[in-house]
Amino acid sequence: MRKRDTSSTVEEEPQEPAEDAKADVRQAGGLGPAQQLDMKPFRRLGVMSKMRRVASWLLVVYVCIPFIVKLCPSIQAKLIFLNFVKIPFFVDLNRPADVGLNHTHNFYLEPEEGLKIGVWHTVPAEMWRDAEDKPGEWFDSTLSSAHPAILYLHGNAGTRGGDHRVELYKVLSSLGYHVVTFDYRGWGDSDGSPSESGMTSDALFMYDWLKDRRGKRPLYIWGHSLGTGVATNLVRHLCDRGSPPDALILESPFTNIREEARSHPFSMVYRHLPGFDWFFLDTISASNIRFASDDNVDHISCPVLILHAEDDAVVPFHLGKKLYNMAARSKSLSGHKVQFVPFPSSLAYKHKFIYKSPQLPHILSDFLGTAHPTAQ
Repeated sequence: MRKRDTSSTVEEEPQEPAEDAKADVRQAGGLGPAQQLDMKPFRRLGVMSKMRRVASWLLVVYVCIPFIVKLCPSIQAKLIFLNFVKIPFFVDLNRPADVGLNHTHNFYLEPEEGLKIGVWHTVPAEMWRDAEDKPGEWFDSTLSSAHPAILYLHGNAGTRGGDHRVELYKVLSSLGYHVVTFDYRGWGDSDGSPSESGMTSDALFMYDWLKDRRGKRPLYIWGHSLGTGVATNLVRHLCDRGSPPDALILESPFTNIREEARSHPFSMVYRHLPGFDWFFLDTISASNIRFASDDNVDHISCPVLILHAEDDAVVPFHLGKKLYNMAARSKSLSGHKVQFVPFPSSLAYKHKFIYKSPQLPHILSDFLGTAHPTAQ
């Protein structure tokens, strides 16, 4: 009789799939060297796949932006004005003393019915002690003093309380100037929405308000960056009506907004592509934004001083130089002093730090023909 092979009738219990081996791998610190080497190509493929997806999305965004700007011109206008950027943050414009302007009065005026704009008046530094705790009427009365006055027109972004602007007020005050500055409609704590015509209208209102209090005493207009476009608009209007200011000072100016937009760092990734003018520059013109200082200088008849740093990356130096060359050839400026002062790149004044120049008091006194306490 043949013996039954009991080994064939015994069912083998299913073994757990290498749980012990997995535990050994975990205890050993993961996959072995050979297995890790085998996985590296797959990891690289995964990273490359993610990079391709990111690049594809960036390409889609890059292609869509020109069409979005063309279809929504208001976007381009917001990027020019940047009035929604309120830097520095948390500055109470009602309290100029919080930024070190203890001799400055904050108040509000209405260039149009129902439209309020915020204004600062900084008196000359020698009036600092007298200005302490004085009411607005006292500040208003000082505008009739013999000290020269400057109406300051700031650029885009921020408010009248911007850091570099405050530092310039301090410098000018220390030189014996009244400094009156304000936020255009739509900026800071002023009402309304921004536009080139609105900014120019506000500047004209402020000049007339200040001129009424100054009489025949010196009154100068100082514009910075985008404010230079407002300044030349204003001065052209004043000259057309036969009442030019005593002088116009342009800090970091451009020729017109189209040339500035083409030269701005933000346009670098698009400016050499076909259709750049149609997509971006024509959209600016369609929004009635021109700031054509190059055209305005042919209608201005007062002394003009241009200050520009060679390392200005926001408004390139060559645009300020080009505007000066146009002004120097202007028939309306014939017989008036037109001066261009460059600041070397080694000084690192860039777009908004010309106020740091120890030569600024001398530049102003030489140009304006006045003697400052620190420039004698």
